[in-house]
Formats: sequence, C-alpha cells, structure tokens
Amino acid sequence: MNSMKIGVIGTGYVGLVSGLCLADFGFSVTCGDIDVSKIERLNSGEIPIYEPGLKSVFDRVTELGRVTFTTKIDTLVRDSDVIFICVGTPPKEDGSADLKYVWQVAETIGKNLETYKVIVDKSTVPVGTARKVYDIIRSQLAERNMDAAFDVVSNPEFLREGKAVHDFTHPDRIVIGSDSERACEIMKKVYSPLKLNEVPFVLTNPETAELIKYASNAFLATKIGFINEIANLCEAVGADVHKVAKSMGMDGRISSKFLHPGPGFGGSCFPKDTMALVNMARENGVDSLVVSAVVDSNIRQKVRMAEKIKKAFGGDVAGKQIAILGLSFKPETDDVRESPALVIIPELLHRGALVHAYDPQGIGETKKALTESDADILYTADEYDACKGADAVVILTDWNQFRRLDLQRLKDLMKGNRFFDFRNIYDREEVEGMGFYYEGVGR
Repeated sequence: MNSMKIGVIGTGYVGLVSGLCLADFGFSVTCGDIDVSKIERLNSGEIPIYEPGLKSVFDRVTELGRVTFTTKIDTLVRDSDVIFICVGTPPKEDGSADLKYVWQVAETIGKNLETYKVIVDKSTVPVGTARKVYDIIRSQLAERNMDAAFDVVSNPEFLREGKAVHDFTHPDRIVIGSDSERACEIMKKVYSPLKLNEVPFVLTNPETAELIKYASNAFLATKIGFINEIANLCEAVGADVHKVAKSMGMDGRISSKFLHPGPGFGGSCFPKDTMALVNMARENGVDSLVVSAVVDSNIRQKVRMAEKIKKAFGGDVAGKQIAILGLSFKPETDDVRESPALVIIPELLHRGALVHAYDPQGIGETKKALTESDADILYTADEYDACKGADAVVILTDWNQFRRLDLQRLKDLMKGNRFFDFRNIYDREEVEGMGFYYEGVGR
C-alpha cells in the first residue's frame, strides 16, 4: 500500500487537508498548485489556511518526507498512481458551479497521462462532472494518439471547517462513485487505514456520488433555515425557540443536530451548494421548491438581524457605535465567505453607524471581502477593545472566548447597554441582571 503514489492538484482547503492526511496515512503524496506563492509558503513550512490541528500533521509528514509541494503539475500527473482533483468550484452569477478549473486540470491530465491512473473528483461538482472529466482526458489522449487506460471516480468530501482533520480521519462514510471495479478496489486501498474505525464504504455510480454531497449539505442547510423561521415565529408569539428545538431533537426521526437558530448560515459549502443544487434541478426540468426557499430564507435572515439592531434604536443607528464580535461564519476558522457579518456590517455602515469589529482569526479575510467599507470599520486588538464606548455589542460568531465575557467589565467599558446575542450563548436573566438590554434569536 505504501508504495502507492498520490497526487493532489489544488492546495486550498480540501486539497491541503486531504493531501496531508493521506500522507499521515503513510502514502507518498505530492501536492500541486499553479499558485507559486502558495507553494513557496508551504515549502518554507507555512500553512496558508487556518485549521486547528493541521499544522501538527504538516510538521509530522514533512519531517518524515512523505509530502512534497510543487508547481509542476505535469510531473505530478506522470508520477502519481492516484490523482485527486481538489480545485475550487466557485458559484457563477446564476448560482451554478464554475467548473473551469476542473476542466483545466482534466486537460492537463490528458496531456500528460502515460500509464493507468485513477482520477478522483474530490471537489464538490455537479452531477455529470465525472463523465465530462473522462471525456476531456480521453479527447486529449486522442490528440496525442495515446491509448492509456484510466478511470474517473467521484469521491466527495464531507469536511467541516474547524474540524477537518478529525472529519478526514474519522468520517461517517466514504462515498466512492465509479463504474470500474478496478478503480473501486484502488480507492479502498487509499482509505484502508480507516478500516480500524470500521468506516462504511458507499459504492455507487458517479452520478449518485455527486448528488450525495449536494443532497447532504442542502438537507443540513434546510434544518438551519427551518429552525431560524421557527425562531422568528417564537419572537412573534412569545415562545422560546430553545425549548422548541430541544423537544424536536428528542425525536429520533429529527435529531438535535443543526437545530440551532442564529443570524443565518455562511461558509464555502452551504450557500454555494444549495444554489448549485437549485440550478442543477432547473437545468434538468425539476422543481426545487424547498431548497430554493432555504436559499431565500437564509438571505432574509441575515438582513433581519440588521433590522433587529436598527429597531432597538428606534430605526436610527446614525452615529451609534456598534461593537461586532465575530466575523468568520463559524468559530475555529478564518473563513468569512457568505458570513452574516458581510451583510450586517455594510447595512449598519450604510445607515451611519460606527462599527468596531473583532475576530480571533477573521479580520484579514474580512478586510479583503469588505474593501469598499474597510475605511469605515475599526478593527480592534480584542473583544473588550471593540466594546470601548460602544452603544451596543453584537455577537455574530460563537467563538469560545465570546461565550464567557466579563459582563461587569463590558458594562464599564460601554456607553450604552444593548446586548445582541445572535448565537444565543448567554442566559437572558444573567445579562439583564447586569443592566443590559438583551436580545437573542427566537427568545
């Protein structure tokens, strides 16, 4: 098994986590990327993404010589037995996945393929992508008058940001989509170290494997969108969404996971994958009413949070200093893609508010995302610095250090007493007992 050479094309979040963990399994891994600066950083011992636990894996496998980093993708293709495609598939304006990077990689593989390889679609891609990758590689081989054998496999990832290393090494299942028995056997060998954990394998065709990823993410997003709508109803009728969610979760058919109300979901997966699924259904003449509603509901939920803040100030936040705690879409990541903060902060700024913001990891990425508003945001050194002289504090991300703020210190630092707990991590009575005006979501 250890003689098998694995190539990973794309050193973004999925590619780097996958490549390093496979190297930790004992394989010889080459991670390739056309981004020269990224490869230089990796070769100098620096990881370009923030992910808990990944640096220790990186240090271990580099010291053992199990992983190398290169910009020479053609050499990677020729030298690898199994090639993982882990490039980005960002959304287009219509919500569909942009597959240009996948097609480029497929062409590169076809131009350099000489012996049998297993080509693995690890990126999240629409149904039919594996077949298209196969056709592109076959076309390139024909131009070269080559008849090298290869198989294309769909092997979607299910990595949670902030827990990706654990998720890769302790997955709920391994999905392998292929019509080739030979390719399936090779993929089983790739993941054979997971046999100790008795991880189940789901063997199916490529189309089913591709849809499993979208269906899984869309369902989880639907649970979040559903409980957010119930939370909004709870506010209107005087009910407690936490009691509702807890009782719902006791039903084994429902489970308590992802029944946590908040300011709307973000990140690189749920927003992108739900929109892509809606577009996929539309292209195939299928109505996707539920998922379409989830997409719209999530957008409205973020806007609604800004409206809640404005309403607490009588509709006018002009000149009010608002402390924003949390910029990343979830804790333990620097990822701010589709984060509620990217909707709420610009709306507050547009209404004349003064925004002071802090996040343990997400400030750098927020500056890139909010370039037009950057001059109007004061980024602070810590959470208490953000609250100095503030009229209100807004918790948007449930980082651990935001869970037990020194409320007395906060009260002494702030000018006002508005406390918006949009992750529902505080007890209302405790906060109000300190003299704050408390508002959560669905409480």
